Amino acid sequence: MLDADLKSQLQAYLEKVVHPIELVATLDSGASSQELKALLEDIAPLSNKISLRLDGTAARKPSFAINRVGTDVGVSFAGIPMGHEFTSLVLALLQVGGHPSKATQEVIEQVRNLDGEYRFETFMSLSCHSCPDTVQALNLMSVLNPNIKHVAVDGALFQDEVTERQVMAVPTVFLNGEFFDTGRMSIEQIAARLDTNAGERAAERLNAKAAFDVLVVGGGPAGAAAAIYAARKGIRTGVAAERFGGQVLDTMAIENFISVPYTEGPQLAASLEQHVHEYDVDVMNLQRAEQLIPATREGGLHEVRLASGATLKAKTVIISTGARWRNMNVPGEQEYRNKGVTYCPHCDGPLFKGKRVAVIGGGNSGVEAAIDLAGIVGHVTVLEFDSKLRADEVLQRKLRSLPNVDIILNAQTTEVLGDGQKVTALNYTDRSSGQSHQVALEGVFVQIGLLPNTDWLKGTLQLSPRNEIEVDVRGETSVPGVFAAGDVTTVPYKQIIIAMGEGSKASLSAFDYLIRLPVDEPAKESVAA
Repeated sequence: MLDADLKSQLQAYLEKVVHPIELVATLDSGASSQELKALLEDIAPLSNKISLRLDGTAARKPSFAINRVGTDVGVSFAGIPMGHEFTSLVLALLQVGGHPSKATQEVIEQVRNLDGEYRFETFMSLSCHSCPDTVQALNLMSVLNPNIKHVAVDGALFQDEVTERQVMAVPTVFLNGEFFDTGRMSIEQIAARLDTNAGERAAERLNAKAAFDVLVVGGGPAGAAAAIYAARKGIRTGVAAERFGGQVLDTMAIENFISVPYTEGPQLAASLEQHVHEYDVDVMNLQRAEQLIPATREGGLHEVRLASGATLKAKTVIISTGARWRNMNVPGEQEYRNKGVTYCPHCDGPLFKGKRVAVIGGGNSGVEAAIDLAGIVGHVTVLEFDSKLRADEVLQRKLRSLPNVDIILNAQTTEVLGDGQKVTALNYTDRSSGQSHQVALEGVFVQIGLLPNTDWLKGTLQLSPRNEIEVDVRGETSVPGVFAAGDVTTVPYKQIIIAMGEGSKASLSAFDYLIRLPVDEPAKESVAA
């Protein structure tokens, strides 16, 4: 199951296990159970602190638990955690075995102090790059607090349950049998949901913070670069981010980041955060900005009000709030979001195995999504508003070669239809003839570009007709002392490497602005005759 190199690497990691752990497998005669058995039989001999039992009694087959011997500490997987979830497996082995996590002490204590019984189930897919964060967060919570239990379920192996529970996006989390949430979640986010007083305490701590020299709003590539460049100048630097990593967290393969032939979004986001934490930067995660109040005089303090109710103050502000997926804005889209309408083919594609789906958009992202999905689903219909596809020619040739793909041009999507629980069809208008058509399907993958996250800035900064922040060559906005960088600005070409450069430039410009501010004259000393 595991090759020699992977076994060697895993054995080195397992040397960090402190407490004896037991793998307890629940299997049947199927091929997946035999595959899981082979995996566990590869792992168990790699450490003298790991034992294996094959007499589990869990309801799902195949599944297995990782238990700390003599305690009620453990985590469970229903399926074979390879692919993106192999890291989740390794971390679970280490953490159940007593190796400390990288979570802050504050979060660890918050989780340990949670009252009540919590039974979490996470439906994920092995190709989902958003799922591991959620799986790992809940696994760690179950290790820290014996009242929390978690099982990660591979939806591809338990299709009947996926259908019965109407799981149409991953990760989807259930708590005590009821829907909890869907999408990437961190341990901080989940703990805050369960700890009802967490928001008020966090707001009090933020309000008490002294003013920053540079406050970066946003934690993507532009924000991370800005924070690092500011901190290296030795000035007081803060980062307020709704989620550190930003849109990079939703990016799969990255092959054009110079000097790095290949990486993946979550891996790059983790590296960005680690790099920022190497400097004296106050990182305030899970904080969404709601209002910018500019300083009333040169050298005064700008204020950023947060959704938590807190207010941060700073001499300069760098806005790097990035962009988000563009919605179709048609009836049914929001009603069936995560019930058939989705925005991530890599994450949710496996849930539509053998079904009919549509991809909205004929640019590179749309055509790449259609090619990816064609290998999983039964049929793909690509709908493009324009009279031609806009993707690179090499991608178009690949798409047209696939037997289970239809391409419809001049198609304006007008409505997503469903039965109240899930998507059943899509309506579109032929822009050439004006005729309306309906396509029967189970999934709609929206790939029509991005919108800048600037709603909170309208009326405060000068925005372009596309609602991007207008910046000059130095990254400065229409408000002195306020700078912006990355996909949220008018700078062309929304690329990670460009965002990093723009974030660095904005930070250097902010520092230059600070050192040129007027200072109060020092009091003159009187000298006795």
